Amino acid sequence: MKHVEVVASIIEHQGKTLCVQRNTSKYDYISLKYEFPGGKVEEGETNEAALVREIREELSMEIHDLKHFLTVEHSYPDFKITMHSYKCKVDNPELKLSEHVDFKWRTPNEMDDLDWAAADIPIVEKLKKE
Repeated sequence: MKHVEVVASIIEHQGKTLCVQRNTSKYDYISLKYEFPGGKVEEGETNEAALVREIREELSMEIHDLKHFLTVEHSYPDFKITMHSYKCKVDNPELKLSEHVDFKWRTPNEMDDLDWAAADIPIVEKLKKE
């Protein structure tokens, strides 16, 4: 089974966290699900550098103050994922969606009404306990 190593950002601004909705996918179990934005780590890249690059590419945002939050191991039907999540800050909350179809700024307690990708749920649960 294919194994993918990815990074995800928990972008915080004024007490709320950015939640983005995936576009349609060939895998219906992640299609249109909400997630924390991020992406794949390229060869020779640190997790932090990959996350800064991915957020710049996907959202046209500049993140800073990255702090490791939680690493999640999850098996989907067609692939396994190791996702390293990082809390980070943004000075300007304006963004431009290039790969996602929607976004919402939510407090952790407001996240339950979103349809999350399975690998992101442990992050949501940990955020609610803080």
